[in-house]
Amino acid sequence: PLQIILGLLILGVGIYAEAERQRHRTLEGIFLAPAVLLLLLGITVFLVSFVGMLGSLRDNRTLLRTFFWVLLLIFLTDFPTFWVSPSQMNEVFHSNIQEGIRHYYDDLDFKNILDFVQEKFSCCGGDEFRDWEVNQYHACNGSGALACGVPHSCCVRGVRVVNTLCGYRALDKERLELLGTIHVRGCIHAVGLWLKDNFQATLAIVCSLLLPQVRLGFDPNGNEMIPGFIVEVLLGFLLTPKGRKGLDKTATGGNLG
Repeated sequence: PLQIILGLLILGVGIYAEAERQRHRTLEGIFLAPAVLLLLLGITVFLVSFVGMLGSLRDNRTLLRTFFWVLLLIFLTDFPTFWVSPSQMNEVFHSNIQEGIRHYYDDLDFKNILDFVQEKFSCCGGDEFRDWEVNQYHACNGSGALACGVPHSCCVRGVRVVNTLCGYRALDKERLELLGTIHVRGCIHAVGLWLKDNFQATLAIVCSLLLPQVRLGFDPNGNEMIPGFIVEVLLGFLLTPKGRKGLDKTATGGNLG
């Protein structure tokens, strides 16, 4: 089944990423490592999907009930996140990104991820470009070449050759002065806008992963064993204006740059 293959794929990527992480020893906090998160996600997806498939093939009601209750537990654990206000979500994202920025040069995993996000989404920092002042090398009270500046991944790419000091003294300047030099918009708002613009595609991916679970709610004789209300409630919520309200607020919560 698709879910088992997906779980094995995620697990394989996680194992490879963890092997690379162990080789370079870049992260102090093991549970914050993306590789570890991928490993946990892959194991969870594989085990849950395997239990569901085995229960369906052997017509084992105990395994099917176990599969249902695990899915229900996962759903109920994630459901409260729908009701978190956009301002609270922004605050959580902002504090975590700032913590990552603080250890930017000590954590190669986070550095690579943040550089990719800043280049891909044309953004800088969490809420805005001034978030980089929390890093000791970029703080304006520093004395090095990076002091009061931002990394090159924040810079507007106008030429092939990258100037690694293109963000020099950027934190000393106003937003309007920097529009042609660096991206002043925060990545929280940039990613939020991208999710809003690609909402239908994201919803289609979610549906393609959830809808196959509905057939596991019936035994070979067609009798319903596991109600499909989980999918119905989730899709009903996502397709309503209320379900998209939080995403819209998060996406438009900051000034564009």
